[in-house]
Amino acid sequence: MAKRIGDFLIDIGAINQAQVEEILGLQKAGDPRMFGELAIEKGYIDDSALKAYIDRKPD
Repeated sequence: MAKRIGDFLIDIGAINQAQVEEILGLQKAGDPRMFGELAIEKGYIDDSALKAYIDRKPD
């Protein structure tokens, strides 16, 4: 099973656990946007961190 994006971003040091929990809380509260979209909008990650996850994720 592929690693979840939040766990991957923590592992590479791009984001911390509190930031992951904040984004998951927003999604749980009804925000329909994807994790990566929210993380970029919040300024927690940039496109290169998201690209690293996508490039590593198996099809």
